Amino acid sequence: MINKNLPWEGGCRCGRVRLKVSAKPLLTMACHCTGCQKMSSSAYSLSAAIPAEGFEVTRGEPVIGGLHGVTKHYFCPHCMSWMFTRPEGMDWFVNLRATMLDDASWFTPFIETWTREKLSFAETGAVYSYETLPEMNAYEGLVKEYMARG
Repeated sequence: MINKNLPWEGGCRCGRVRLKVSAKPLLTMACHCTGCQKMSSSAYSLSAAIPAEGFEVTRGEPVIGGLHGVTKHYFCPHCMSWMFTRPEGMDWFVNLRATMLDDASWFTPFIETWTREKLSFAETGAVYSYETLPEMNAYEGLVKEYMARG
């Protein structure tokens, strides 16, 4: 169940970059790709797709990190916490690392992606699993089903 008390606030580990979320997530995810494993120093990364108009950085200036490619991964310039991603060509949402929220206790991944690269012990409890990514035409149904649960 999604915590309904918006807005939510969060920030990096050192607190120099802070953010605010004023819209419920469209979808929650765990990604098992090796890139996310390396960037998160973990078995997978956790994220919540937040509508772009419901997301703002309220303090500090995040910097681009990761591969510095077309998809922009934003980090705190001081503690280097991986905070959020803006996927190329999808300006309508921000992929927030859910653990950046001050209270992420409500978070559960609805889908998990790149399971063909997952570590053998890694389990998320996600409702749907994908060897790579869902087909683009599947996202509308996934978002509707996720939003109906919240």
